[in-house]
Amino acid sequence: MQGVLNQMIQKTTRPRGRPRSFDELEALGKAIQVFWSKGYDGVTIDDLVAGMGVGRPSLYAVFGDKRTLFLRVLRAYAERKGAFAAKALLSPQALRDALASFLRYIVESATEEGSAPGCLLICVAPLVDDAEVRQLLQYAEAGAVAMVERRFRDGISAGEIPSDFPVAARASQVIDLVRGLTVRARMGTSRKTLLRDAEEAADLVLLPRDANHRPSGSARRVRTARG
Repeated sequence: MQGVLNQMIQKTTRPRGRPRSFDELEALGKAIQVFWSKGYDGVTIDDLVAGMGVGRPSLYAVFGDKRTLFLRVLRAYAERKGAFAAKALLSPQALRDALASFLRYIVESATEEGSAPGCLLICVAPLVDDAEVRQLLQYAEAGAVAMVERRFRDGISAGEIPSDFPVAARASQVIDLVRGLTVRARMGTSRKTLLRDAEEAADLVLLPRDANHRPSGSARRVRTARG
């Protein structure tokens, strides 16, 4: 009986299948670069196999088909970028400085050396005709707007902006600025130019309802000429 029990224990504790020969998170990061550089429709399974450094059977077993992998890539990308963006925006500094820091992060991320310019969520994912992808993007945008609204409300509580500051409208405008800066990065606008415009956009967003009554340290006009 003891011999039978030993055989049963060995069978249940023996690892199933072959151990993975790749790091899952690292492979996922490589998949981000593949989709980012070629777009969703332009990517083939062969591209993913080559770019991620995994075999075709392993890719399907661990990540699923191309669509399933893309959705996982988007979630991972959104979580990572969102965490860095929140750190910049919600840092314990003056509202104007926090807003400028947030926009600078957007520019620096969109012009990162060694990566395709732009942003996967803004420049690639919206072109994918898939209901779940669209829903994910809507959730991501709603979360970003809510985060900016929170920072504005903190600014109201701290007396940095008036109580009648249009929180919802300006938060949406900030996210529009994020999209604009990112698309311009994708089009090839230089990091230097985008950083300059990000600084000035931070002043523009904080203008009061009546632009004739400017806040202290009056906002500079954003340059209309785009580099």
